[in-house]
Amino acid sequence: MNAEKWSLVVAVPALALFGVMSWALLLAEPLDVDASGLGKIPLQVAQWRGTEVELDSGVEEILDADYNLQRAYWHPLGDLVWLYVGYYGTERGGRPEHTPWECYPAAGWKVVRHDVVDAVVVPGVPPLRANEFLVEKGADRRLVLFWYQSIRRGGMLGGFDQTLDRFLSRVRFGRADGSLVRLSTPIAPGEDEAVARTRLQAFGREILPLLEDHWPQEAARLASQ
Repeated sequence: MNAEKWSLVVAVPALALFGVMSWALLLAEPLDVDASGLGKIPLQVAQWRGTEVELDSGVEEILDADYNLQRAYWHPLGDLVWLYVGYYGTERGGRPEHTPWECYPAAGWKVVRHDVVDAVVVPGVPPLRANEFLVEKGADRRLVLFWYQSIRRGGMLGGFDQTLDRFLSRVRFGRADGSLVRLSTPIAPGEDEAVARTRLQAFGREILPLLEDHWPQEAARLASQ
């Protein structure tokens, strides 16, 4: 049997199984979301002190998330990091339709550069990967890290890895929710980008375990509802 025929022998049953399982998951019970745990992420994170930042009602409507968390965290040395978490339950598809790829240009920011970097590095643990943007608006410059998070894993960059994670999470946990996590910081005039990146990475190491500990709950909807 040549390689092409062998590939078909393997691929056709695998696709059929994937289709059957996907259909079964679509018929699963609807889930109710309790995302209030995200709001209980502490305002004091290590040396960082946070304050709530209200989302503009128009922006909130566009994002259309099940839960939005937006804060500014200040370090005693004067460093500033903005945190945004947009959570989408299983019934919402587990991921946002509006991402930094669209949101920054729509708000007048120019995306000067995009890279993929290690956002959170902890000894003995595989690094968490993230998209990195350098954005500019007039004289303002910001460095941005963002990734997608689920109950199963973090460090997703978008696209196929989210689709696969949604399927595997539904099989393993009975849910396929997810969130966009974004960290951003201003780059001061003359400041090296590497310094801003180190600032975001340091905050990311502190916030990631808290995000996992406060992950939203989902439960099967009662028949009477």
